[in-house]
Amino acid sequence: MAHTRPDTMRRALRREVAGIIGLLADEEDFAAMRRYRTFTFDDHETYLQQVESLLRTLASQGRHTTIALFDPEEYEAYCEDTGLDPDTPSSRTRFTAELASDGPTLPYEGQPLADLLPDLVDEAVRKATWEYATTVLARTGTCATCGEDLGRAAFARASELITRALDAPGPGTRHLVCSVPADAETLLAALHVEVDADGTALLDETEALEFATVLAVGIATHRAVGMVLRSSADGARDRVQGWRMDGGLLQPLTAAEVFDAYCTDAISGDLVAPESGVDYCAAPHLEGDDQERGHTH
Repeated sequence: MAHTRPDTMRRALRREVAGIIGLLADEEDFAAMRRYRTFTFDDHETYLQQVESLLRTLASQGRHTTIALFDPEEYEAYCEDTGLDPDTPSSRTRFTAELASDGPTLPYEGQPLADLLPDLVDEAVRKATWEYATTVLARTGTCATCGEDLGRAAFARASELITRALDAPGPGTRHLVCSVPADAETLLAALHVEVDADGTALLDETEALEFATVLAVGIATHRAVGMVLRSSADGARDRVQGWRMDGGLLQPLTAAEVFDAYCTDAISGDLVAPESGVDYCAAPHLEGDDQERGHTH
């Protein structure tokens, strides 16, 4: 019987080991880590180049690597909680390993780091938005009149509103965007849906759950929710519709209101030229009779 050499076995085993790299995505986070003596990098650009070179090397060896967003403030808090010395590579390694289980991560699949970084930051924002929104819903309590869980009721209503907004005939693409003002900054969520020729809607369930949760926060807290739907289909002009929360109800915008919202710069207030091939349309009513009668908690 043939025997495999130990060094050959070790090389084979290394190909079976998945790795994770904690990445400092921006200059500010990089500068924060430079206060540690054992963090030996001096330049953020050079650091990113070295990370990318390492990723390519690992990929060429058949190794799977996950990229995690390394947050210096979270790292410092982690070291305080665990009693670890933050100025050691082993502490950074342990923290990075923790990120693999509950932090924002993305797999490295050979793409340029410049393309992966924005996606990683977006993933971190999505996770933070989800955590904040679920916390807000959990704290809304119960209705003083009927005893119903307000967060659960808001989520159910949000799910129904989303279903109604997407309920349009014909195949094509539907893209929903929701914005809800929050204490620190505006919560944003997006939902992309593909409808095939049979009328079957194809979507990411996690994305749909996050979208419904953000919309539910606006409903439960009576904040100024804004929701926009863009519909696209082959051989047809794109259609844009919108709604806003008013008096506890998600009210449809007129075609003129949608046009004004899309064709006004949000920062300067200046007019922006409308897109070609796009129709700005009045939105349908989404709220049911029970909400119209005032049962909105």
